[in-house]
Amino acid sequence: MSFQDLEAGRGRSLASSRNINGGGSRQDTTQDVASGIFQINTSVSTFHRLVNTLGTPKDTPELREKLHKTRLYIGQLVKDTSAKLKEASETDHQRGVNQKKKIVDAKLAKDFQAVLKEFQKAQRLAAERETVYAPLVHKPSLPSSYTSSEIDVNGDKHPEQRALLVESKRQELVLLDNEIAFNEAVIEEREQGIQEIQQQIGEVHEIFKDLAVLVHDQGNMIDDIGTHIDNSYAATAQGKSHLVRHQRHKDQILLCLISPSS
Repeated sequence: MSFQDLEAGRGRSLASSRNINGGGSRQDTTQDVASGIFQINTSVSTFHRLVNTLGTPKDTPELREKLHKTRLYIGQLVKDTSAKLKEASETDHQRGVNQKKKIVDAKLAKDFQAVLKEFQKAQRLAAERETVYAPLVHKPSLPSSYTSSEIDVNGDKHPEQRALLVESKRQELVLLDNEIAFNEAVIEEREQGIQEIQQQIGEVHEIFKDLAVLVHDQGNMIDDIGTHIDNSYAATAQGKSHLVRHQRHKDQILLCLISPSS
């Protein structure tokens, strides 16, 4: 059961999954993994669209904030799903676990691995673009009906204009200070965002390495199941062959007994 199967019919998948192992917490874990993969896949698609907007006229502080929240949300989903998948894998090594459940969990692990690869690509692209591009911000304008060029600085006849000029210059300095502080805040926020991306890239990479080991382990488990099935099939075929030969031998004996002697 992959996340595509879940999307096509979540109710049907849940019903069939419960029949795999008779319901209970074991199958609940498998269903949690499938649900987590589905949510990650959907969120990564959204994350991709946001990343592709970086460096365009739509790249604003609001978009950066949305990108940041989406990235954190996916990161938490990845951690939760990874924990559930490990729990399911540990259960699969216990005795009495249905072989069909083991195969389902192995397929989910590969689905999880695939969607993590896509998220890693999007993370790297986001880090690159956030480093190169700055968000577009609207700079405040001077709220005055007069500009310095319109005011006669040396005019003795317009003392009120000189007062307006002084106030205008004061407001310009205030706005300039605010703009500098704002730009510094934007730069600091960008640097913090880039550091968070790098940290999350490292965390996801560690999860991906653990997942690779888990997938390899489950692959060996599936190979053992396949070998067991092949051996069972061969033993069954051999048993049928023995039965056929035995039946033919009995038929020959019976034929000799009922045949008239010459």
